[in-house]
Amino acid sequence: MLARALRVLDYFTLAFGTMVGAGWLVVMDDWLRRGGPAGAMLGFAVGGVALLPVGWVYGKLAGAIPDAASEVAYTERVFPQSVSLLTGWMMVLAYGIVCPWEAAAIGKIAAYLLPPLNRWPLGLLGGQPLPRVLTGLVLTAAITTVNYRGIRWSSRLQNWATLLLWLLFAAFGAAGLLQGQAANLQPLFAHAPGVAVLLVLQVVPYFMTGFEAVPKCAEESVPDFPVEGFLQAMVLAIGVATVFYVGVIGVVAWVAPWRELMDRGFLTAAAFEHTIGRGWWVRMIFAAALASLIKVFNGNFLAASRMLYALGRRGWLPTRLGTVHERYRTPGVAVVALGIATAAVSLGGERLLVPIAEVGSLAAGLGWLASCLTCVRLRPARGARLLGGLGALVAGALVLMKLLPVVPGHLTAAEYGALAAWLLLGLVLRQVRE
Repeated sequence: MLARALRVLDYFTLAFGTMVGAGWLVVMDDWLRRGGPAGAMLGFAVGGVALLPVGWVYGKLAGAIPDAASEVAYTERVFPQSVSLLTGWMMVLAYGIVCPWEAAAIGKIAAYLLPPLNRWPLGLLGGQPLPRVLTGLVLTAAITTVNYRGIRWSSRLQNWATLLLWLLFAAFGAAGLLQGQAANLQPLFAHAPGVAVLLVLQVVPYFMTGFEAVPKCAEESVPDFPVEGFLQAMVLAIGVATVFYVGVIGVVAWVAPWRELMDRGFLTAAAFEHTIGRGWWVRMIFAAALASLIKVFNGNFLAASRMLYALGRRGWLPTRLGTVHERYRTPGVAVVALGIATAAVSLGGERLLVPIAEVGSLAAGLGWLASCLTCVRLRPARGARLLGGLGALVAGALVLMKLLPVVPGHLTAAEYGALAAWLLLGLVLRQVRE
């Protein structure tokens, strides 16, 4: 039996921490290029509100069915086993792919503060500099160790990293508001207002995925945990994450003329450097990004390891994955297996990770869709069916955006190849599950 130690605050920081990564530093230029300041803020605001029904569905299902298998446990109530197995395996990808991505990203971000990390690029590692690769491997080992030693270790790391991010954001956000001016916001939209908001909405689900990590740890709540606690944690996390994204976009556009900085790397830091100068404020931004990256890594690692554990426990994957460490009461085999896989995949660099990450976005949408349809088919009260239906519409729209060729950002041939490889791996593991 897994250790029971998590409270509502722990679930909130797990949800928020798994949602908000370092995208606000790394791809701020893409958000502003798509929507402009007003378009980007409205896009994230609308996207956050649209996800509330999905969060409500997950909160209610987690309270009623507290199982680490999450989507698997929900869907098996109303769908064939094949649907549950496919949904569970896709959700392993949705969380698991984030881990090597963050392992590769930490070296890139840390190199801004420590330029020597960019030395000695190696062709065998996708052109990645050796010091950056080693930095990612060290972080992977640390995250694996933390999760192996116990859920309290993982939750404390998540809590402190989340607090650090908010303290640093409050500091550099206040400085930006004092130093910037309204004129920098012009033009408010990068395209026609409707088009600008729509272009941002296409990427919002990717940056808001993670609140559904909470049900994967539902078995690890304290014995007196309130049933509504899962719902409260997830809905609050969606709201706070939406406020964070809207706020950081507004601060960056306020502090410097965003149009003039579109060709600069790390636009968030470039905006502060343009107005305030390269000093402690810029370092603070990168420190906040590193804290955010660590908590996203930890949250996704925690969720992915619990999914592997739950599938192993059901006998759908190698059964050793479903064992619990006698002393630490964690899924030790699943944690170690995920750590090894994370380290191996991270060595492939962005050329390997990008197509898999795009499939991971589709996978999350499929999990949301399956859970919302389950809510509807369980025949709850009329209001619950309505919210489940709304959640299914949102999730279905996300899935269609990745599959329909007429929609920008749909899956490419390489990404379909990554999807086929992942499904094949699942079939192989299922055959050797004993």
